[in-house]
Amino acid sequence: MEQLAQYYAEHIATLQQRTKTIVEREGLEGLVIHSGQAKRQFLDDMYYPFKVNPQFKAWLPVIDNPHCWLVVNGTDKPKLIFYRPVDFWHKVPDEPSDFWADYFDIQLLLKPDQVEKFLPYDKAGYGYIGEYLEVAQALGFTQMNPEPVMNYLHFHRAYKTQYELVCLREANRLAVLGHTAARDAFYAGASEFGIQQAYLNATSHMENDTPYGNIVALNDNCAILHYTHFDRQAPAQHRSFLIDAGANFHGYASDITRTYDFAKQGQFADLVSVMNEHQIALGKALQPGKLYGELHIDCHNRVAQVLADFNIVKLPAEEIVAKGITSTFFPHGLGHHLGLQVHDMGGFMADESGTHQDPPEGHPFLRCTRRIEAGQVFTIEPGLYFIDSLLGDLAETDNKQYINWDKVAEFKPYGGIRIEDNIIVHDDRLENMTRDLNLD
Repeated sequence: MEQLAQYYAEHIATLQQRTKTIVEREGLEGLVIHSGQAKRQFLDDMYYPFKVNPQFKAWLPVIDNPHCWLVVNGTDKPKLIFYRPVDFWHKVPDEPSDFWADYFDIQLLLKPDQVEKFLPYDKAGYGYIGEYLEVAQALGFTQMNPEPVMNYLHFHRAYKTQYELVCLREANRLAVLGHTAARDAFYAGASEFGIQQAYLNATSHMENDTPYGNIVALNDNCAILHYTHFDRQAPAQHRSFLIDAGANFHGYASDITRTYDFAKQGQFADLVSVMNEHQIALGKALQPGKLYGELHIDCHNRVAQVLADFNIVKLPAEEIVAKGITSTFFPHGLGHHLGLQVHDMGGFMADESGTHQDPPEGHPFLRCTRRIEAGQVFTIEPGLYFIDSLLGDLAETDNKQYINWDKVAEFKPYGGIRIEDNIIVHDDRLENMTRDLNLD
């Protein structure tokens, strides 16, 4: 993709400027960012799938190579210590030559325990950024993940460069291919496992490539918010399908959810249609200057209206909200920042020093409370579910008298609904990456 190379210089310049600002502010000589290490399974010679340090992959799309290091100070050309062993057991990474390689002073590392000769001699002036604190201590680092540095980096991660937006658009494109294949597999009568395989094949992903564990739920399994079981046997009757699945491109994630009714008609299909309309409206309500928590409250008002309109709760919408009933049917947050991580960092920060922005009272599960600004990327994912445990809790309160339990029983076999898009906030417009790819 030509756009990647076109925008990468500006991306590196932005990261350099951020680094220069924070190291000067904190009196550091620079930062040493560790990609991470492979983790061996207990009592075994097998390793867990490697997951790279997100602060490392912010600089370059190397996401599958442990024992790499970056040395950056915001002024000099970044140094990349690239792990390339002599190994006849495994595939050895190629020597870097992609569009990003010329922006780094690349030094090849043959053995992980030889890295010290490539690192700064006096490590007291450098901050170690990474997971392996015992390794950092053994190497002589004394400042590890310093809080002011981490807060600054996390806060500014919310503002995406043009390079990052290209990566996020491509991650959405790949995920939409998977969602389309998964939807077709559902209507063909496949099992959850079969649908998952269709998704992975369409995205050219292995299961460990996806940015999070795909949620592929049929029927009442749609009521389990983080359902990752994958039944091998197709159900006797297909009623509903909820898929929450993303894709990865150069370390950037997409996070998309859709819900379908197998019959494409009836009261659950109508409920999906109405929730889809509300989801689109909530996405269009993203505005610079508004607190994300305000949209979350708006979502609860909309869910309350749906509960009233479908005679699930026998109260006006305003009273449903006032009595706290919506939290039974919509127990999670409206969405979150999206980027190098699915739940990208900095969502609770009011400023670059890390001041915490509390969620609205009574809404502890909201993952983003930050003020919306241009350059940020959000998910918008309202839901409406029929969850046994939460309904059981509701049945123990005075509010049980307002619930149409017969109507709840009709909807419970369908589990629930969630619909989610990925949206860029620009200065003068919104860009719904997911809808722009014609995923209904």
